[in-house]
Amino acid sequence: MLDFALWKRATVWGLVLLGLLFAAPNVFYSRVEGHNDALKAIETQGATPELIASRDGWPGWLPSGLVNLGLDLRGGAHLLAEVQVEDVFADRMDALWPDVRDALRAVRDQVGPIRRIEGTPGLLQVRLSEPEGMAAALEAVRALTRPIVSLTGVGASDIEVSGEGAVLTVQLSEPEKQATIDRTLRQSLEIVRRRIDEVGTREPTIQRQGEDRILIEVPGIGSADELKALIGTTARLTFNPVVSRTTNPNEAPGASNVLLPSMDEKGTYYIIEKTPVVSGEDLTDAQPAFDQNGAPSVTFRFNPSGARKFGQYTAENVGSPFAIVLDDEVISAPVIREAIPSGSGQITGNFSVEESTNLAVLLRAGALPAELTFLEERTIGPQLGADSIEAGKIASAAAFLLVLGFMWASYGLFGLFANVALIVNIGLIFGLLSLIGATLTLPGIAGIVLTIGMAVDANVLVFERIREELKTAKGPARAIELGYQRALSAILDANITTFLTAVILFVMGSGPVRGFAVTLAIGIVTSVFAAIYVTRLMVVMWMERRRPKTIVL
Repeated sequence: MLDFALWKRATVWGLVLLGLLFAAPNVFYSRVEGHNDALKAIETQGATPELIASRDGWPGWLPSGLVNLGLDLRGGAHLLAEVQVEDVFADRMDALWPDVRDALRAVRDQVGPIRRIEGTPGLLQVRLSEPEGMAAALEAVRALTRPIVSLTGVGASDIEVSGEGAVLTVQLSEPEKQATIDRTLRQSLEIVRRRIDEVGTREPTIQRQGEDRILIEVPGIGSADELKALIGTTARLTFNPVVSRTTNPNEAPGASNVLLPSMDEKGTYYIIEKTPVVSGEDLTDAQPAFDQNGAPSVTFRFNPSGARKFGQYTAENVGSPFAIVLDDEVISAPVIREAIPSGSGQITGNFSVEESTNLAVLLRAGALPAELTFLEERTIGPQLGADSIEAGKIASAAAFLLVLGFMWASYGLFGLFANVALIVNIGLIFGLLSLIGATLTLPGIAGIVLTIGMAVDANVLVFERIREELKTAKGPARAIELGYQRALSAILDANITTFLTAVILFVMGSGPVRGFAVTLAIGIVTSVFAAIYVTRLMVVMWMERRRPKTIVL
């Protein structure tokens, strides 16, 4: 029992000191200017924790991370968005049109000239000049169908082809629509998350609700409008062939074309082909840069598929203009001087440095596959959070004092050792929360309060076991050694099962449930460490110093 190696002692006290150092900035900031004020300065003024620490006297070379406060404690923005999946269906039909057109051209002698019928979203309708060739047209277009790669649509085709009179209709099959909705929601969730993370926002809650809705909650952001400005831009980049340039905003673009305004040149419009040569989905990277004239620009690079299409188009259309379109506005329409087989290029325009940086961020994060319509938006103030924090402080302090009093009254000096370990345990919890950047929510505070009550369980098991051993063992040192040895298995069994429960809550739960699980899991780890090593080390040091003949528990 008394053989506690020097390296073990150094390791235990080193870990305790490190944990308390990581926790200290939270106490320091709260004492100097208030936790929320420090966080607000970091978020809104662009200051780093190190700068705030240095300004207030905290050494900049020490850990300076803060525990993030959740939306319920700190305030922030709440949005409920609906994904317009119908736009995705329409885009799929637009992308399919060139293949359908080529397939029908192969049987032109039977179907005659063809013309696409516009105006029906989600449907691709083609009018045949010779209705008697409908059977040949159906056979040709049905050859374009592909099997669905989805658990819900095994064996089904991605499109349905039908004909009535002289009109051939192509639409997505129902299994494909469901698979498309699922893919679109997953892609939208990931892109929204990457956009928010790209600008350093801490611990957002982004999750799917229902079939086509997304819940977005971001703590610490100033307003719902700021959040909408960040994620509301679709950032759909396409490269389209230019048909003509005009100053008439009412000019008819013609079939399969669209009229779009120029972003930089007011009063200038471009008629472009609706079907793009390549889209932003093929981008692998986008970075802010400067062009040959020193003006801000954005460089981009395509994946192999996009590079091949881009290189083939530029090789076949040297001398022709093509439009770079962002969210239905023509950024620029340069003339192709030479083939670009490398799959990389540069977007120039009347950008500021900030605009080019933001555009690169949006393109790098990826284009939203469909427009988001915001059904509900709220800006949540920190007043409720202040009340919750105050109530949490009172609950934690009450639990803390009651546990301290109980342990002292029940186990005397050993109870004081356990109390010191409990204080260290709380410091370690906040140190780990600061280190991993976890978010503290109101359920998280409940997890900490619960941990305070559970933290002394291991010490109670050890001390009760020591009491039993004192009745049979030859001396206090042997009784303490046997007490720790024989209580260890019970301590590990109890805490491992609770830890597994916390892990399951974290994996299966979301939002507040995960916040509770995080603090509970961290509390279990620190509690076991404090009971098995910190308390034991204090007992060992006391035994070495006092060498008591008897102990009273």
